[in-house]
Amino acid sequence: MTVLVLTSPQDVTADLVVAELHERGIPLMRLDPADLPGGADLSAEYVHGDFHCHLSAQGRMVGSRALRSIWVRRPGEPAAHAPGTSAWLGAETAQALYGMLYSTTARWMNHPRQAAQARYKPWQLRVAHHSGFAVPPTLVTTFPRVAEEFTARYGRVVVKSLSGPPRAEPPVALPTTLVEPGTDFAGVAAGPTLLQRYVAKRGDVRLTCVGGRLFAARKTSADGQVDGRYGDTGHSWEPAGVPDRTARSVRAYMDLAGLAYAAFDFAEDSEGLWWFLECNQGGQFGFVELETGQPIAGAVASWLGAPPPAGS
Repeated sequence: MTVLVLTSPQDVTADLVVAELHERGIPLMRLDPADLPGGADLSAEYVHGDFHCHLSAQGRMVGSRALRSIWVRRPGEPAAHAPGTSAWLGAETAQALYGMLYSTTARWMNHPRQAAQARYKPWQLRVAHHSGFAVPPTLVTTFPRVAEEFTARYGRVVVKSLSGPPRAEPPVALPTTLVEPGTDFAGVAAGPTLLQRYVAKRGDVRLTCVGGRLFAARKTSADGQVDGRYGDTGHSWEPAGVPDRTARSVRAYMDLAGLAYAAFDFAEDSEGLWWFLECNQGGQFGFVELETGQPIAGAVASWLGAPPPAGS
């Protein structure tokens, strides 16, 4: 049985898991959808109620019945590398590839349907509340007056991106930023703005959940640091124990979201409470594993390489 890894060639996180799968002798195929068609090939046949499909890439071929699991890591856009590519060719290729893969009985980490929903930050916040996390009061609005009232109510607030930095060359950084007193909120009307009560933190926490296994790492924050992704704190990531409340909430979130893998970010306050900030369904873990030694890649490989459930 074969593991299918959908990712781009320049993906160090995927490299870690691929190495683990190779070491365990688990067959795998690494495929970038951007290479279809041309650099890779596919074929599917639906006849008399039966279904067969085959994928070919990098000199390997695998049939649908031999697919054990599918890891959607960081795939390119279908047909992006094809000669004379177009929006139409990309749509046709996506229909063919994902339509075929959806027809298999392979397990997904994560299924594209659940992954697409999980990327929406307002949806994340709602699920986080239902899962029992501590969630800072948050506002998403295009009404300047509502933004002013929210800031007046909670005092210190931060502004952050809903979707992350825009794709641009050179890359653009959009750090979470404290809103200055007396800020004019007229610009809120130009586009949805996310405001959140500021959590004065003593540490940042990254918790990676792999099929129910939890790996938490903590890094002490610098004084007054707002966004843990930017700036050198002088501290490194260290393994951290997971509070029982958080562990229950993570598993509830994963069940509600239908995810097999996710990376959670928390702000730890002065009393040790972990405040939910976001959940990245495809978040990287390589930097945490390299600094803490936690066997996250091995956990992903174990999940992907596990025998199919009985009856599948």
